[in-house]
Amino acid sequence: MKFSYREFDPSEGSLRDLLKRLEALYNDLLLQADGDPEQALEWMETIAARYPLLPAGFTMGDFRRHLQEQRWVEASAEGLRMAPGGDRALRQESLERIFSGLSKDAAGDHRTQAQGTGQERLPETRAWAFGDPASLIDASARGEDLDVLTLGEEDLEVHETEHLSSCATVLLLDLSHSMILYGEDRITPAKRVALALTELIRTRYPKDSLRVVTFGDEAEEVSLDDISTISVGPFHTNTRAALQLGRDLLRRERRANKQIFMITDGKPSALTEPDGEIYKNPFGLDRRVVAKTMDEATICRRHGIPITTFMLTDDPVLVHFIEEFTEANRGRAYFAGGDRLGATLFVDYVRNRRSSVR
Repeated sequence: MKFSYREFDPSEGSLRDLLKRLEALYNDLLLQADGDPEQALEWMETIAARYPLLPAGFTMGDFRRHLQEQRWVEASAEGLRMAPGGDRALRQESLERIFSGLSKDAAGDHRTQAQGTGQERLPETRAWAFGDPASLIDASARGEDLDVLTLGEEDLEVHETEHLSSCATVLLLDLSHSMILYGEDRITPAKRVALALTELIRTRYPKDSLRVVTFGDEAEEVSLDDISTISVGPFHTNTRAALQLGRDLLRRERRANKQIFMITDGKPSALTEPDGEIYKNPFGLDRRVVAKTMDEATICRRHGIPITTFMLTDDPVLVHFIEEFTEANRGRAYFAGGDRLGATLFVDYVRNRRSSVR
């Protein structure tokens, strides 16, 4: 957690500024509490008891009421639970936090390297060709009588636009035990990325689609509305099952552009047998497990599905495996800590768009 605590100074900002800071802390704790508001608020109370987190006259009870007034939480028989407004606020805050770390040139639409029909006008022009929309500006500029306007091909120009493409994305999240091993929290940044990506697509790219798949011993799709409740378990890493499910979900999509993002910190250590049994080997790189995983990377490549892997470790053995995996798929791989995961993934998402325009 990247927070520091000291005595509140009223001259540093208004109560609204304070609430913004408390909301940011609450959202971080909420993700670590797997979407449980009561647990997050209990942790906040513990922090407030040890540090002068709150100004005089403002209590945690006041903050609880603030969350209810904002409709972030609602009362239930078991206590406070997350309301739809809280889930939306968590997605928005995740998106804002991640994009605040991007360079200015990373923001924008899904631009491709090809020119075509799109929203963004380019400065370049070309001569008019049959089928292009026409303009009377050049002809009228000669001062002719508009009742008998004479047009020639030299009067017509066409502004090029950048082609915008839609894309189907499946995000694979590793829930194996190593994602929280040795006190290092890697799952919270991964969930924040999933939430931010959901908000980005819903608000900026509604023609895109996003599916989220979690994988440990097995792989399963989770609802976008349940991302905050995802939790790590005592699982191995069945990467092949996740890739198979991701490929199956993308097979049903009609969009021309399809891609898989995978966030993981470990080697594949599990495999689903034909009879449904799970074969597990946490020791080293099991040749059989690795071979089957490599086969799936190749199958994805044959189906035109690039895999972008975000590896949350710098272990030389695992780095070598990911390099070979990426070569088999002809995809991309990034090696970054959790603090840079969001910015790295989003730079890739907003830039990694390709389509052919004839």
